[in-house]
Amino acid sequence: MTSDDRRRRTQSPRILCIGMPVRDLIFRIAHLPDRGHKESATEFAEIAGGNGPNAAIGIARLGGRATLCGPVGGLQEQACGYIRDQLANEGVDASGLIAVPDVVTPISTIMIDPSGERTIVTYRDPKLWSVQLPDSDQLLASCDAILTESRCAEFATDLCAEAHRRGLPVVVDADRLMSLREGLLQVSSHIIFSAEALRATAGESDEIASLRKVAKLTPALLGVTSGVRGVDWLDGDGAPRHMPAFPVHTVDTLGAGDVFHGAFTLAVVEGQPLEQALRFASATAALKCTRFGGAFGSPTRSEVDAFLASGAAVLPP
Repeated sequence: MTSDDRRRRTQSPRILCIGMPVRDLIFRIAHLPDRGHKESATEFAEIAGGNGPNAAIGIARLGGRATLCGPVGGLQEQACGYIRDQLANEGVDASGLIAVPDVVTPISTIMIDPSGERTIVTYRDPKLWSVQLPDSDQLLASCDAILTESRCAEFATDLCAEAHRRGLPVVVDADRLMSLREGLLQVSSHIIFSAEALRATAGESDEIASLRKVAKLTPALLGVTSGVRGVDWLDGDGAPRHMPAFPVHTVDTLGAGDVFHGAFTLAVVEGQPLEQALRFASATAALKCTRFGGAFGSPTRSEVDAFLASGAAVLPP
């Protein structure tokens, strides 16, 4: 047994999350304003957001150890320090964040309507994609898995390839169009798409047909999340499987998909069977949707375990 094996038996899993922190400005509104009109918000919050940071928060709440790596605006920015402080308060190791000089930290304006659905406008400076990650030996030391955003492929693929070579799980949160020639497809163990991103990537209107098309190009397990419809995936034989969503009173969907990916990655590292891992991730995301505040509404491990133990029903397909 190696020293890494002994460590993994005695410590909670450590997951390296690669992503771009975002300064989220959240407004709760009665309804989306028409073009050229104004609307007053009933509630406001400013929080750290972004796919990777949200997933990292979700992992930490569930008892895992999360390290975040990716580009942010120059350290002189107040927003950057604010984001680091919020992540530190959640137990997320943000020492891997890399300041890009003369660049503003990404920012989002998010409007949440009474149904809990969110509408988002985000600005990311193109210079952020020029970041160079630290040495792979440094980043992968004591690492049990990588979770990355598909948008980070330009600077994360080499690291993911090295993790893949070492036999580590590489989970991809694919929430935007991916090139069918994308190198990340070859070095991932699991790719979970959003429905919109999957259809755009495959150029198909049907999600199962889209999964099958992408499956010809990657050895990764493929799945797709579709909000209240639940999760579809292809099993080891390429057969389509479906898991309905958990019915909950939705307050805020912001960050639910990111938290799903974080919970799923943690479950994979823990050795949970695939369907159980997807159910665990679905329950985590469902509970998050019942609380306002993006990923800061993520549940704890005991809350998820109790939810699953209660025999929570699922919506029909």
